Amino acid sequence: MIKRTILPLLSRYLHKKRAIIIYGARRTGKTTLMNALAESLENIHYINCDLIDGQEMFNFRNIDEIKLSFGRYSYLLIDEAQRVRDIGIKLKSIIDNLPDLQLIVTGSSSLELSNSMIEPLTGRKFEFILTPLSIGELYEYGGINAVSSGMQQRLIYGSYPEVFLEKEMPEEIIREIAGSYLFRDMLIYQDIKRSDLLQKLLISLALQIGNEVSTTELANIVGLDRKTVEKYLWLLEQSYIIYRLGSFKRNLRNELKRANKYYFWDTGIRNSLINNFNRLEIRDDAGALWENYLITERRKMMLNKRATFEHYFWRTTTQQEIDLIEVENDEIRAFEIKWSTRKKVKIPLAFTKGYEQAKTYILNRENYLDSFL
Repeated sequence: MIKRTILPLLSRYLHKKRAIIIYGARRTGKTTLMNALAESLENIHYINCDLIDGQEMFNFRNIDEIKLSFGRYSYLLIDEAQRVRDIGIKLKSIIDNLPDLQLIVTGSSSLELSNSMIEPLTGRKFEFILTPLSIGELYEYGGINAVSSGMQQRLIYGSYPEVFLEKEMPEEIIREIAGSYLFRDMLIYQDIKRSDLLQKLLISLALQIGNEVSTTELANIVGLDRKTVEKYLWLLEQSYIIYRLGSFKRNLRNELKRANKYYFWDTGIRNSLINNFNRLEIRDDAGALWENYLITERRKMMLNKRATFEHYFWRTTTQQEIDLIEVENDEIRAFEIKWSTRKKVKIPLAFTKGYEQAKTYILNRENYLDSFL
């Protein structure tokens, strides 16, 4: 089994009188993580809310029924909790009446789960995100060879656990994930009828990774109004399919304002959407894939160490740009990402002068691991 980085981290947050909530897209390994955690615990009760029997466990009506159902356990593990109506209020009732019971809860998206828990569980939860496999996790699993030799495979087929482990049919696995699971939560919880429009929107984003995105332009392409497109983009972010980078503006007058780029949490999902699993040497989007991959890996790394951070891109009105700006507390790091190892690249002088305290990095295929291991 591939050891997930957050597994030992979770143990530090047990018995703090708060629920542990683990978000993440379907098939990223949340159930496997729960099973691995359960092996180290005693006196547990596991509930799978994908099953009707599991959902019915939360039909309690009073305190006595809560104590009767869960009072004898030390740990309550709840998988796919977004299936339960008003789950936040019900979890709050359990926490308030059984303060020594540790709740560990997973949800395949934050759509319904977080929306129903924001107020009920304020001050009563720790939140984690389980992403597709990270470079650090692959290194722990198979050493430097697993990381370096499989890099091109990950750019094409992505980093979902079962895709990584499947050596013969990775294309079939990622197609199945993209086809069967991608929109499931949005269609169930947001009453969206037209999955074809969601797919059209995502294909448009997939063809624009690394570029600024105009919601007006997307609306014209998809055939929806701009507000609906903005809603769909937000829902896709909440489903851990895409994420947004805003523009970084602090010091310089000609820095862009309110511009956005969108990247995919998994490059395999992106390639499946545009039906392109060609080898990197014959692709014209290798540079864009590489940029998406490294920015996402940096995001995974920061999340896995529970850093407080923000990610942006930087660009001026005169087209000077940097792919990733990472702000952690008072520290600024700038990453320029290049697929080619031949071209000489420099960080724009306007940035280094405007942000003299910033640390700068140029990442390519030969040196990128220095920023992740």
